[in-house]
Amino acid sequence: MIITRTPLRISFAGGGTDLASFYEPYDGGAVVTAAIDKFVHVIVNEKFDRSIRVAYSKTENVDRLEDVQHELFREAMRATGVAERVEIHTIADIPGEGTGLGSSSSLTVGLLNALYAFRGVLKDPAELAAEACRIEIETLGGALGKQDQYIAAFGGVQQFEFRADGSVRSTPLPLSTLDRESLSDHLSLFYTGITRKAGGILAEQRARTGQNKGSLLRMRALAGEARTAIVEHDWARLGHVLDEGWQLKRGLATGISSPEIDRQFSAAKAAGAFGGKVTGAGGGGFLLLVHPPERSRQIAAALSPMARLPVRITSEGSRILGIHR
Repeated sequence: MIITRTPLRISFAGGGTDLASFYEPYDGGAVVTAAIDKFVHVIVNEKFDRSIRVAYSKTENVDRLEDVQHELFREAMRATGVAERVEIHTIADIPGEGTGLGSSSSLTVGLLNALYAFRGVLKDPAELAAEACRIEIETLGGALGKQDQYIAAFGGVQQFEFRADGSVRSTPLPLSTLDRESLSDHLSLFYTGITRKAGGILAEQRARTGQNKGSLLRMRALAGEARTAIVEHDWARLGHVLDEGWQLKRGLATGISSPEIDRQFSAAKAAGAFGGKVTGAGGGGFLLLVHPPERSRQIAAALSPMARLPVRITSEGSRILGIHR
């Protein structure tokens, strides 16, 4: 039995520049993003017969790999060479798609890590991330970027540069444990209650890359500013960077914001938040806010009845928790 644990993520700046439609023609993209202490667990165990069982929100019992309906399970199994005699279970701290925390990519990375270990093969984070990108973007034709797979594999707080040739450079921010705790103290996530698949928004954004060139170039530059703000503990500046990025992002495609989301942001800022953004592609999911820790209660009251999700930044990327023979 193999058990893996893979983190979800929040992104501070640069989202959208990790799409090939931007980084290939415009000399690369850049994001600053962080892993959080909410995870996807994957359990892989050998079955006594030759069949396949996969369990997520549904349960599939099939005899052939080709009959597995869940695309990520099927393609991860195909990529790792695990085609029979296997049972796979997943448990997510935040179930469901459309929350903007990178759950599908965390699942893909965690599946790959577990299935490779099941075969006795250990992959490093860069290999897991690259394979997950290949599955989600190339094999399955997903309209998504690369940041989610890479932060799920690497963990911590990272600046990723997505080069025009498709290669990726990862640079961890030089943060101590106390630094990460301080950053965590200045962050809050509030659930909007709205879930929306990112594919439609990202497909429109990809199609409008040329039209949005100026905004995307500025969003790429904001990744560097976010990095500096975090390293220097300039939380007000970090909030302003998120705010500017959010205003730019709203113009990239339809449906990214709504009057209700705009109202929630205004209420949060009136209660003392420095700034924020909607996680993921937009349209729902979570509000990510940067604020003084002492304003947490006032902000929560201003956003009531929205649920606050307590999170901490984690240094942990996808890892194997146990191998039991």
